[in-house]
Amino acid sequence: MFKRNTSPTESTSQPVQAVERITSVLGSGVVWHGNINGSGGIRIEGAFEGEISLRGMLVVSETGRVTCQNVRANAVIVAGAVRGNITTQKLEIRASGRVWGDVVTTAFVTEEGAFLRGQIRMEETVELELEPAPESTPSETAQAEFIAQLPEPVNKVPQKIMGKKKAVKS
Repeated sequence: MFKRNTSPTESTSQPVQAVERITSVLGSGVVWHGNINGSGGIRIEGAFEGEISLRGMLVVSETGRVTCQNVRANAVIVAGAVRGNITTQKLEIRASGRVWGDVVTTAFVTEEGAFLRGQIRMEETVELELEPAPESTPSETAQAEFIAQLPEPVNKVPQKIMGKKKAVKS
């Protein structure tokens, strides 16, 4: 009755691409000084000053303010303000976005009203020069070490504690 009509070429013509996700948020009331590096997606709604080297997506929301000498990420979306150079595979500057710095990218998207003061250099490929992705995070490593120090778990509960189940008549 509600049969989907698909031709063989339609289903195999384009591979399914992985969807980038935001895994961490720097809230609007937060001011952070330091470095962000690693994997995952980050949305900055507050103020950040330092260095960003990210294997993933960086979103600077309308309330976000980023000051970095160099921002390096796979994808960068700017709806707020970024002061610093950006090296990315894809840069998108939204209508409310403001960028002061030079950009090196393979793909550039902008909306009417967006602001960029700097130079754009388009390349066929961009080398982000990110550190290799760790196999586990420091917190995962610490957790594994903690678990390894625990005494062996008791797998059996003594029979005298468990007792026998009684059949319930209805």
